[in-house]
Amino acid sequence: MRRLLILCLFVVGLSAALFNFLNFQGLAAQGQFETIVVNFREDIPQDKLKQDLDAIAKQFQATPKLDNKFSAKDNVYIIKGDKARLSELRRSLFAKDTEFVEPNYIYKIPKLGEVAREAEFLQSPDSKDSTSRTANTPNDPLYVKQWHMHNINVEGAWAQTKGSGITVAVIDTGVSKVRDLVETKFVKGYDFVNDREEAIDDNGHGTHVAGTIAQATNNGYGVAGIAYEANLMPLKVLSDYGGGTIADIAEAIRFAADNGADVINMSLGGGGESQLMKDAIEYAYNKGVVIVAAAGNESENGAAYPARYPHVIGVSALGPDGIKAPYSNYGAGIDISAPGGSDAGKVLQETIDLDNKGEETFLGLQGTSMASPHVAGVAALIKASGVKNPDEVLGVLQNSARKIQEDSLNYYGAGQLNAEAAVTQANQGQISFQDFFRWLRDNGYLNPRFWIDGGAYALVPKILMVVGSYLLAWFLRVYFPFTWTWTLATGLIFGSSGLFPLKGFYIFDLPQWPFRVLGSSIPELGNTIQGTDAFNPLFASVLIPLGLVALLLGHPQWKWFAIGSSIGMAACLGVSSITDPAVWGLGTSILARLFLVVNAFLCFGLAHFIVSNEGKTA
Repeated sequence: MRRLLILCLFVVGLSAALFNFLNFQGLAAQGQFETIVVNFREDIPQDKLKQDLDAIAKQFQATPKLDNKFSAKDNVYIIKGDKARLSELRRSLFAKDTEFVEPNYIYKIPKLGEVAREAEFLQSPDSKDSTSRTANTPNDPLYVKQWHMHNINVEGAWAQTKGSGITVAVIDTGVSKVRDLVETKFVKGYDFVNDREEAIDDNGHGTHVAGTIAQATNNGYGVAGIAYEANLMPLKVLSDYGGGTIADIAEAIRFAADNGADVINMSLGGGGESQLMKDAIEYAYNKGVVIVAAAGNESENGAAYPARYPHVIGVSALGPDGIKAPYSNYGAGIDISAPGGSDAGKVLQETIDLDNKGEETFLGLQGTSMASPHVAGVAALIKASGVKNPDEVLGVLQNSARKIQEDSLNYYGAGQLNAEAAVTQANQGQISFQDFFRWLRDNGYLNPRFWIDGGAYALVPKILMVVGSYLLAWFLRVYFPFTWTWTLATGLIFGSSGLFPLKGFYIFDLPQWPFRVLGSSIPELGNTIQGTDAFNPLFASVLIPLGLVALLLGHPQWKWFAIGSSIGMAACLGVSSITDPAVWGLGTSILARLFLVVNAFLCFGLAHFIVSNEGKTA
């Protein structure tokens, strides 16, 4: 009985596995096509190529044509035909002159047709901005409705980079420059459907996708995009009905790689494996391009192509609740998940609305098409942070993703996209002059107003302290001549101001307190760890100079450091009694000012006493 039970369980398990495998294979085998790709070898002589083309035209009463003006260099020809003609072409005599003959599959927008329109977002009861605002919260009025941006922690990523210098190719229905894409930077693209340079969107899908990646942000209008300082390269491969051939898509991938794209987004897909597509992906990958694609919306076990090809990052979709969207494909080919929306909340961007004669509008869409550009946008931020290799970019995306512990069916891949964690990880060990210059700019150090308006920890008072210490030392030297030494000068600096420009220095995740210590004068050392402004009365008094004198007086050189420190502290405490008289326990009262003034005189008196005795001894 026990053996029979085990055998039954084994058969059930095997049947389930076989069903999933067949389902997986079935999706791979699906694919519609109306034309056939004939890819001739690149080493074939032109006269032989012409003979083969003429022979095909004569045998099949159909002339093979180049897919577009870029296809000639790759010898990619298209001929009308079905499965029967495909078999005949593969058996023909000229087949030996080809690399492969395969269906020119039609890939489509994995569209759900679920749309939320502008009015829903503008008139909904919760349209008031209730999100917590940070220094990186943009002023775009509908940003509050972009739950998907908040879901990936994009503001934390913006604090480090906004994607400047990176180019993202959008292989889709084209991109129209709606109002909220006017400030976005574009590079030259191409329309492979109509074989022309201007890749205008006649569907709306591609413009929506492009908006998620790089919609103009902080322009006081509309919505935000992830890598909004990046460049967009519009490549139209899908027609107005949302379908396109693998020949066009493959050529667009090569175009992107040859024209400087750093990241490619493909919110499209279908069944049917293609060698032409696989070769194009390999070509772009070897040129350092990160390739991202939508997993598909069939709720199937296994991502659609091209997401399932090697070197392509396959993206499944999340709803606003943070779990897999009901429509999203899962399983094989899923590398990471990202917000794609659901009926509970859609992904909002500006695009064109074909139902209203192509007018510009804000639309909420849902699908893995919407999830994929979130990953492409974050990939652009990672590349802008200095990580260039596609495998390393994928590693950063996966290692930084929010992990899902129970995911036996691979709904989420490595986890859920986290832009802030990804960029932070990418920046570790990536500090360059460009980063440093950007840090100076972003923190205002290159703005002249910073240096006269409380910058560098009150520049003017600090300069007064330094100058004051030198004037006091010069005064003593007039009446009690002594030799100027580097130890005296060092004591003056550290007694009066320290290396004060370092006090506000910040580099990524390094601890702040070492910079505060180096940037503090001796009187400030008592409050530097806490990072407060009020003086510790033990440090802001004559006690420290007394201790230094007692310790160093017997040393012929270092005693001058003690003297310089005492003079410097006199200048520091004297200026502070006027500009910032804050002392622990005394606040900023008249008693605090009196305390600082008295100790300033005592410090100077101590230095005067030692110098005068030095002169008598000499």
